[in-house]
Amino acid sequence: MRKALLAACCLVVSACKTAEPAPTPPAPRPPQEQPAPEAKPLPPGLEGAAINEQANPCEDFYEYACGNWVKNTEIPADRPRWSRGFDSIAARNEEVLREILEAASTGKSPEGTPYAQKLGDFYGACMDEAQMEASLPALKAELAKLTAVKSAKDLAQVVGTMHARSVFPLFRFGSNNDLKDASQVIGELDQGGLGLPDRDYYLKDDEKSKGLRAAYVEHMKNTFVLLGETPEQAAKSAAAVMELETALAKASMTRVERREPKNLYHRLERKGLKTEAAGIPWDVYFTATGAKDVQALNVTHPPFFKEVERLVKTVKPEAWRPYLTWHYVSSVVPALPKSFQEERFRFTSQNLTGAKEDVARWKKCVRFANGALGEALAQPFITKTFGVEGKTTTQQMVVEIEKAFERNLDTLAWMDAPTREQALVKARKIVNKIGYPDRWRNYDGLKVDRGSFLGSWVSASAFEQARQLAKIGKPVDKDEWLMSPPTVNAYYNPPFNEIVFPAGILQPPFFNREATAAVNFGAMGMVVGHEITHGFDDEGRQYDAEGNLRDWWTPASDKAFRERVACVKEQYDGYTAIDELKVNGALTLGENVADLGGLKLAHAAMEAWLAKDAEAAKRADGYRYTPSQQFFLGYAQSWCSKYRDPFARQMAQVDPHSPPYWRVNGPVVNLPEFRKAFQCQEGAKMVRPAAQRCEVW
Repeated sequence: MRKALLAACCLVVSACKTAEPAPTPPAPRPPQEQPAPEAKPLPPGLEGAAINEQANPCEDFYEYACGNWVKNTEIPADRPRWSRGFDSIAARNEEVLREILEAASTGKSPEGTPYAQKLGDFYGACMDEAQMEASLPALKAELAKLTAVKSAKDLAQVVGTMHARSVFPLFRFGSNNDLKDASQVIGELDQGGLGLPDRDYYLKDDEKSKGLRAAYVEHMKNTFVLLGETPEQAAKSAAAVMELETALAKASMTRVERREPKNLYHRLERKGLKTEAAGIPWDVYFTATGAKDVQALNVTHPPFFKEVERLVKTVKPEAWRPYLTWHYVSSVVPALPKSFQEERFRFTSQNLTGAKEDVARWKKCVRFANGALGEALAQPFITKTFGVEGKTTTQQMVVEIEKAFERNLDTLAWMDAPTREQALVKARKIVNKIGYPDRWRNYDGLKVDRGSFLGSWVSASAFEQARQLAKIGKPVDKDEWLMSPPTVNAYYNPPFNEIVFPAGILQPPFFNREATAAVNFGAMGMVVGHEITHGFDDEGRQYDAEGNLRDWWTPASDKAFRERVACVKEQYDGYTAIDELKVNGALTLGENVADLGGLKLAHAAMEAWLAKDAEAAKRADGYRYTPSQQFFLGYAQSWCSKYRDPFARQMAQVDPHSPPYWRVNGPVVNLPEFRKAFQCQEGAKMVRPAAQRCEVW
């Protein structure tokens, strides 16, 4: 997955996607192909109750591995989805983090806990709902200052002030590596300023999109009423916001267009920006952001800023008030009276997530604390949850899968020698980060007020934005992590040429100390292989070993690669996400290539591991499934998932990952290793005809 200012490809964004029902009822399992192995025990690490024994793994592997889990699992009322992997781990992690934060908030942290006072005060302020009910006067006083716009200069001043607090009306501003010189950190201006999840929500003309836009306008109107406006005035304010956001949406690049790194690189510098969009008082703006002297700038999409300039010139000053109000209030809703939070939940649950209940306050506060003080909170979390064995075994697994990638390079007939040599150089320079950083982040300058969560929220947001902007012009910090260690995720970062596995994900079912090596390679090993492959997917392959955006491919190998990823795109374009929405093969291409390559690499690494480790091979033997079957079941069961329909629709439009159903069945139909493991015959649904089979890495 990719975000605007940090080019990182993650295993999951917000989650994966919707688990789609099987396209056809599963066929009975032929007894001669899959003999019932009840006499043998299930290998540790697999969940027997999840398996649908009535399904045929060669016809629908997801249904076989997860069918009973899907049938018997209820999505918690406060969740838009539930998965056996990510969500179950995240829920367990939140319980651990809650204990840490509650101890800190009552002054009972173990001696030596870093930033215990700040952690406790932040969490304590967040949990003080009575205090938040009294936050409206402070909010209105701040809004009076932040929305008083009478000129372009005033607008630049207030937008810059908001951006300094990580509130981003109109566009986004932050820091990033120079894509063509990864040793430099420069400023980056990016499109933004929208309240809905994606530009397409504003532009599509189908009835569901129209209905969602109407619901969004109603939501804004209700919020303006809560701020004290009459219903009539609130309706006008909401309409004004929608008009401005629609104009910005029309000027924005699509998510598919943004997947091409070259589309996001236009180093204009401050001088060039002032020429490109001369109607915006940029000097006033940058001073207000706290980056007064910034000169080195990448502008991801210059036409977008021409539209911003047009709006600055043509929109009447008084029309900016509702737009600026809306974006500021939206950003601080978690710190406002309950009526604002209930209105937010009503809109999102009905239109975007389908959740039946709002998230409990303690869960919200755990998440907010992890966002604000993640690496301080991580240190006691690591002590409680992350053993040396997990880090050591994962490191060994990473090395084995990297070796599998190197061996695999020699088998790729489509890649010529010069390109193979460069790919090998890049693979050998990948940096592996596992568990937690070597050097922890400093939070000395963060001010937390136990008596005001609104103040603490704004302070934490401003602290992080100041940290980001302070990087500009400084040496790149290769030790930095883009996720806090308790996060249940993993990523590949192209400018750093690194793969990162936080401690949060190194837990069952992804990594289980009691599981066989085969199960662990299928679950966690695939995660490792997935992230390695991201360095060589359609985006990652454009960066060299040093993290620079540079074409190191010969024309012949480039052509052959494009033909192979076109096969993957076409395959996933044919899948249905939910109802009438198809999987977007172009949007999900990088993740699909990484799933396919990661699964192949992890299986090869597992075979090499068992071949040289007699003890591990012995532990994987004697069960009702062979090691290869254990591998694929370990993989599939880590993706068992259920989604509510509104959330499934949202993810189908914005998530660069395919739905979990297709993350399981999509790759395996291309893999001879899967066919061999389950003795699948030609013509089975989990066996693509040889002429249609996709293989990239």
